[in-house]
Amino acid sequence: MGTPDFAVPTLQKLINSNHDVCAVFSQPDKPVGRKQIMTPPEVKVCALNAGISVYQPKTLRDEDTQALIRSFNADAIIVVAYGKILPKEVLESAKYGCINVHASLLPKYRGAAPIQWAVLNGDSETGVTIMQMDEGLDTGDMLSVVKTEININETSEMLFDRLSRLGGDELLKVLSELEKGEIKPVKQPEGDFGYAEKITKALSPIDWNKSAMEIHNQIRGLQSWPCAQTVIFGKNVKVHASLLSDKTGTRAGEVVYSKDVLTVTCGDGNCIDITELQLEGKKRLSSKAFLQGFSIPAGTILGE
Repeated sequence: MGTPDFAVPTLQKLINSNHDVCAVFSQPDKPVGRKQIMTPPEVKVCALNAGISVYQPKTLRDEDTQALIRSFNADAIIVVAYGKILPKEVLESAKYGCINVHASLLPKYRGAAPIQWAVLNGDSETGVTIMQMDEGLDTGDMLSVVKTEININETSEMLFDRLSRLGGDELLKVLSELEKGEIKPVKQPEGDFGYAEKITKALSPIDWNKSAMEIHNQIRGLQSWPCAQTVIFGKNVKVHASLLSDKTGTRAGEVVYSKDVLTVTCGDGNCIDITELQLEGKKRLSSKAFLQGFSIPAGTILGE
């Protein structure tokens, strides 16, 4: 059970293994883009290419869908970014229950956007937890945890790709150990460890009064959607990539250098180098290319 491209590596590894993927469940097709073209989820495309039957019920709570799931007599139901709440009847419909690949070090970052929030918060480490699902939200027993460092310039998009592959590899190990009876589930600690709420466009505007590190993390964390944004000469500009600069300045939001890169002062007096930008309605460009067609003199204040 999965929907977006994050779930594809796990599905593909299962297909390529000695396990039998008897069915795939995914969210319904959705209209995408300006022309609202009905588009299938990435998991559905992967499954159909492998000749696997795909089901896209609107809910898992009706008896017919639950009966269908039971009819496969599955040993395990693998859930990766499916996007639906699984009722008790589904959780208990396979020998080993429902096993979730979650992209955080649980219990930290339960919820919808663990990868983005790890980057937004400037974490130096994250990972994947393979979890036995229960009726709570990412609260089930942990079957395995694998950790990885987050590079200071790594974006959510980059980390997304790495964790998707890491999760697929770790799942195969867990399935093998489950079959051998070698897994010892570990209960998650109780308490409030934070919730990784959905990412929205409300997070996009850059507040140049924040520190250089906070703004750099915002730019990294919101890549590739919805992207950090600022206003330059009254125009909305997406900021796709940045680096921490060795330059300093005095006024938050002030451009201190604008030749081959756009260097901007942040609230703590440190600067960031903006390396990729996108003017509203235009293509994404390197700063050098952007500045050749859109002059931003030193002294300009961004965000006004």
